[in-house]
Amino acid sequence: MAVNYNGSPLLKVTGLKQYFKVSHTFTVKAVDDVDFEIYPGETYGLVGESGSGKSTIGRSVIRLYDPTAGSIRFNGMDISGRMKASDQKALRTQMQMIFQDPMASLNPRKKVEDIIGEGLDIHHMCSSAAEKRDRVRAILEKVGLAPEHASRYPHQFSGGQRQRVGIARALIMNPKLIIADECISALDVSIQAQVVNLMKDIQEETGTAYLFIAHDLSMVKYISDRIGVLHLGHLLETGTTDEIFAHPVHPYTKSLLSAIPAPNPAVEKRRVAMSYDYKTSGIDYNAGTYHLLEGTHYVKCTDPEFDAWK
Repeated sequence: MAVNYNGSPLLKVTGLKQYFKVSHTFTVKAVDDVDFEIYPGETYGLVGESGSGKSTIGRSVIRLYDPTAGSIRFNGMDISGRMKASDQKALRTQMQMIFQDPMASLNPRKKVEDIIGEGLDIHHMCSSAAEKRDRVRAILEKVGLAPEHASRYPHQFSGGQRQRVGIARALIMNPKLIIADECISALDVSIQAQVVNLMKDIQEETGTAYLFIAHDLSMVKYISDRIGVLHLGHLLETGTTDEIFAHPVHPYTKSLLSAIPAPNPAVEKRRVAMSYDYKTSGIDYNAGTYHLLEGTHYVKCTDPEFDAWK
């Protein structure tokens, strides 16, 4: 699906900060001054090492966390502060999340039919039990499961099937944006490909946008239209997939890309992974601002660093 970058973004995050106070003297700055946009029908990949703040951003955007500071605008609504009841209802129906652990995010005491249809019950989106049953079975078929699976419990499925149930639970609300939080990292490689291809097919059919959070760069390259590189809570570089992979600018981005194994043994033998240490790099994330290279390619750095890198 072609993405129109000249239109209005579906999600616009500006200056997002998410701090967690641990004690009177120590505060964890999980996300610090992050800006990005997601357009209708687009897949925006958010990558970075463990602990960089990827999942925290996803949970802040969907308002599982109350943002410490910054602005979040979704489909024309300001959802960063206290919301009206109508805005809250719109957010809960138009934005959904697929969680990392498919078993932990499904209620083991409920049947799949009740798990998937819970949102329909909460928001009174079905006029009868028969209509709800038909919609659940239709969405199960869309994600590659059989209608008879509706009467089973989560423990009766494999990991890949449970993740399909999680995808079905998100899709049944017909959302405009789905936050996929490491939704394939707990799956086997062959199953990962099935789930990602399913997500791409659904996007072609429904026009849903994705915030795809992952640390597998090869999978992010395959599914994403644009990519944001996150480190220590700061978004260091963002651009189209081609821009990031063909012309990485920030040293951290270069180090991430250099760590991708090559499928050719001869090439892999010669591959040299770059090392990057923030403490010794001389780079100050807090002092940097976003500089435009070209198109949608931005890098966060100071003016001297920008002149040297570009």
